[in-house]
Amino acid sequence: MAVDEVQRIREGCRTLLIDFDEQGNHAGSYKDSAICCPCFMIFICHSRLSITDTCSRDTEEIFDKMKSFIIASLLAAASSVLAAPAPMPTPPGIPTAANAKTQLASLTVKAYVDDGKYKRDLFPTWITISGTCNTREYVLKRDGTNVVTNAACSATSGTWTSPYDGGVWTAASDVDIDHMVPLKNAWVSGANAWTTSKRQQFANDINSPQLWAVTDNVNQSKSDKSPDAWKPPLTSFYCTYAKAWVQVKYTWALTITSAEKSALTSMLNTC
Repeated sequence: MAVDEVQRIREGCRTLLIDFDEQGNHAGSYKDSAICCPCFMIFICHSRLSITDTCSRDTEEIFDKMKSFIIASLLAAASSVLAAPAPMPTPPGIPTAANAKTQLASLTVKAYVDDGKYKRDLFPTWITISGTCNTREYVLKRDGTNVVTNAACSATSGTWTSPYDGGVWTAASDVDIDHMVPLKNAWVSGANAWTTSKRQQFANDINSPQLWAVTDNVNQSKSDKSPDAWKPPLTSFYCTYAKAWVQVKYTWALTITSAEKSALTSMLNTC
């Protein structure tokens, strides 16, 4: 073997923590060398350099170790994928935190005006959005995964992840469509002066982050409360919740209370 070839092998193996003698024969251990060592050994053992049978035995040993390492790595990767959380629904129109803070600053702050005349049917729901699909069915399809519907557009199967609490549901009956800004909250912050037609548009607004598919009992817990009185169970969702709430109030020119503004400010500061 030429001196320069031996030197080249020695230099390469030194980098890989493998020792060879002056003739290019393996003379040391792999010292837990990197996974690229087997590739280097293949080059040596199967090239015209033909180092010795020791090289072949060592290569086989490293291949066994490499195989175990690769299998373990693949299992770990698969476990990571399986453990990954389901994707959260993302209704349209959610602003950036910076824009939400600007919008919040521009909202009129005043006490709620409850005239005692609020009724749920003053905000007609659900209306037809497309074909046979009403607003609820539209949001279930939009926010669900692998949603299958029948001819009447009712969801017969699918998976829904509630962003408020992280609950995962496979039956549409376990899912409510929440109004980010509750209808009564809208009523006492300006919607009492609207026409019924405008209130219908608000209650079925699919163009802003107003409608969310969430766990039914979590929605019932929220009821008509504003963020100073109720926040989603998942603190990691505070930022998105506040951004969506502010966007809806801004879009529909609704007022906020000082307590509501303070709560929203704190929630936006988690972004």
